[in-house]
Amino acid sequence: MPYFVYDVTGDPTGLVKNLTLQEQFDGFQAAKKFARARRAELGAGSPVTVKVIFAGTQLEAEERLQEKREKPIVMEWEK
Repeated sequence: MPYFVYDVTGDPTGLVKNLTLQEQFDGFQAAKKFARARRAELGAGSPVTVKVIFAGTQLEAEERLQEKREKPIVMEWEK
């Protein structure tokens, strides 16, 4: 299964994520290297988040990135 690298931007309401496929890789190391270079290119103040995701197809990758996940509950002793 391939690794996909996406630029993710959100709308102000936070309900919809805009996904832009940047590249597809067969190996994780190449995908990680590309994502790090892309993040450096965008800079720290950029509204764009770069994500690497492992999925069978491009559609599956985009579905996983669109999923709403709950924030983990952090206990007091874990802070």
